Amino acid sequence: MSEQQPSSGVTSPDGPASRARAFRPVAPPAVALADLSAVLGASVSRGTGVLVSGISNDSRAILPGDLYAALPGAHRHGAEFAAQARTAGAVAVLTDPEGARLLADDDLPVLVHREPRAVLGDLAARIYGNGPDDGLRRFGVTGTNGKTTTSYFINALLRALGTVPGLIGTIEILAGDEAIPSVLTTPESSDVQALMARMREHGLGAVTMEVSSHALEFHRVDGVVFDVVGFTNLTQDHLDLHGGMEEYFTVKAQLFTPGRARRGVVIVDGGWGGRFAQASGIPVTRLALPGEPAEAEWRVQDVASHGALGSDFVLAGPAGERISAHVPLPGEFNIANAALAMVMVLESGVSPEGLEALFAEGEPLSVQVPGRMQLLATEPRAIVDFAHNPDALERALEAVRGPEGEGRVIVVFGATGERDAGKRPIMGATAVAGADVVIVTDDDPHDEDAAAIRAAVLRGAEEARDSAHPDRLVEEVFPRDAAIRRAVELAGPRDTILVAGRGHEVWQEVKGVNIALDDREELRTALTARGFRVSTSND
Repeated sequence: MSEQQPSSGVTSPDGPASRARAFRPVAPPAVALADLSAVLGASVSRGTGVLVSGISNDSRAILPGDLYAALPGAHRHGAEFAAQARTAGAVAVLTDPEGARLLADDDLPVLVHREPRAVLGDLAARIYGNGPDDGLRRFGVTGTNGKTTTSYFINALLRALGTVPGLIGTIEILAGDEAIPSVLTTPESSDVQALMARMREHGLGAVTMEVSSHALEFHRVDGVVFDVVGFTNLTQDHLDLHGGMEEYFTVKAQLFTPGRARRGVVIVDGGWGGRFAQASGIPVTRLALPGEPAEAEWRVQDVASHGALGSDFVLAGPAGERISAHVPLPGEFNIANAALAMVMVLESGVSPEGLEALFAEGEPLSVQVPGRMQLLATEPRAIVDFAHNPDALERALEAVRGPEGEGRVIVVFGATGERDAGKRPIMGATAVAGADVVIVTDDDPHDEDAAAIRAAVLRGAEEARDSAHPDRLVEEVFPRDAAIRRAVELAGPRDTILVAGRGHEVWQEVKGVNIALDDREELRTALTARGFRVSTSND
């Protein structure tokens, strides 16, 4: 769908137009409509000298001087809202032949293209003056798990090196220290280009983006040429959109093509990582983790785990480089995230000696990523993580498991509604394999029946318990806040509680209603009620 329309033409002060201003540069350049037409090789009806200073496909977010992208939607065509866009200040319309037919009697200039969404990003880049040599280094991270943490690590390294970086991600959008509300993992392509122009205007030297498969499939990163892109891993997720792993792989691989990136870094293994490196259409640097026999230019070696305090490791390079590093987050997957961030920064032109000096002087990776292995208490250990698919859940459970005899692992989790239903029983089995106490609850049911989702997860959990882990305790507790309280009720000081699946999220969607729910606050409240000491952090 191109957009959702309000019931009236009135835009609230904190509505789409207000949010659009937050994304835009303060002083955008102006481009003649004729120049945009020439760039696309598209026809324009009239007004070739009209100056365009912005672009949006949401009629409610139009600002004066904008080109309104009237795109076809699932139920209505964006051209039906051109009058609203004109009232808001649109000076021209980009649309397809059907939209042009709907606008035949309109006096706004109309730029016609067969696939307007496919050119939205390129047009926005031209309007805002963005390009691969505009002085803003662009880093893109893709993969099923680890995108957010890797992005935060990249920005922490850049900041330690003296660069003011921006961030476009799941949790937040940052222009230096300025926070901009984040709605999607990646905003629309026109918003991405506007954000990059704003960052350049503010003197930022780099930006890091999480690039999801949805962003690639729906053209949200069109018009962006990344200096360095990175690949974390590929595991089962989003198959409701892609249909199968091969299709999922094909979409992800689009990022490693000349039209989208200059260089790539891939964590290689015997599976998808190795295939990713081989299929890349751009120069690729390979990174191997401990125990991986794959050929690679950079390797992680000499790992020393310190439990909840993170790990030490050495990043060994092709010319004998050895960079000793510390990552403060627990788990082997966070070593992988940290090493990937380091190699991506190296591939952007930073010398190994410069990176090595950062770790010799301090801990440049000491950044807390909200809702990613976030430690809220130590007795019992209480952790909130975003793990919401089988692979991420397995890794998180491995990361929080202490030495033999240290205590039980209690996990609270659910599965998301209207998403890949095939992973639900797998997640139940994964939880039983990795935890002593498994509490199945609700994640975001969306419009699905929550009980049916829980039943699918429970089926996998109970089958795994009955066949291989008869000592495991499996319970179904809902709603989610009650499940978190139940976990704390069962926990002793030496146990570990992992609340998985929602991480930083503060709203739970149930039957179209957003219910305020923050796993971190619920866990802190439950711990405090039982007399346990909790972290004073506000994150």
